Amino acid sequence: MANERLRATLLQRGVQPTELAEAVEVDPKSVERWINGRTPYRRHRYAVANFLNVEEAYLWPDALPRQQVVSASESEIVTVFPHRWAVPREAWGRLFQTAREEIGVLVYSGLFLAEDAGVLRTFAEKAKNGVRVRILLGDPDSEHVANRGADEGIDEAMAAKIRNVIVLYRRTVGHVEGIEIRLHDTVLYNSMYLADDEILVNTHVYGFGASHAPVLHLRQIPGGEMVHTYQESFERVWAHAKPLP
Repeated sequence: MANERLRATLLQRGVQPTELAEAVEVDPKSVERWINGRTPYRRHRYAVANFLNVEEAYLWPDALPRQQVVSASESEIVTVFPHRWAVPREAWGRLFQTAREEIGVLVYSGLFLAEDAGVLRTFAEKAKNGVRVRILLGDPDSEHVANRGADEGIDEAMAAKIRNVIVLYRRTVGHVEGIEIRLHDTVLYNSMYLADDEILVNTHVYGFGASHAPVLHLRQIPGGEMVHTYQESFERVWAHAKPLP
């Protein structure tokens, strides 16, 4: 069976089979065999995925043994912080400063970021240099935001925090081209802070504010699936969110 994912990726990237063959140092006939369904050796799978900037598991989902996927995914965990307040301030700045293509923030309010002049300055500078910056805030009028406020024991204060954050973003980076802000109406299982293939995931624990919940620091590696899962979740929320009025 032909590998339609590989074929489609080559078309999307505008890469000819001969170009791919030269890049990964194989005979062009080998690339044709891969397109027609043959599975390459592992070193070639990695080289192809790296050259095309896609996940190896996407191009050859059945090629990686389950244990290898599990092992690779576990290796994506850089560190775990017991609470968000335990994450060093410089870690937030370093995360966003490393971004070359994409910055993403998925929160309900994320007030601590909106109040950080250094982070806001980084957002603006990155956007001006071509990095896409996307910020997802909770819709302050949504039922899910109201429920989260009740769960955390702060009731209407949750929606008020979001409105405060909206004002802060509008005053500081709302005019910067390349920075997009949307409001979402979803159950927020985790807050996410993404920079290309690296992410800080702030888990949520019933009855506790986000600052007291654990944070996972993840960095994508070939064969791992954790970062990709969170990235896909971010994209799904973004697709259904509405632009900030």
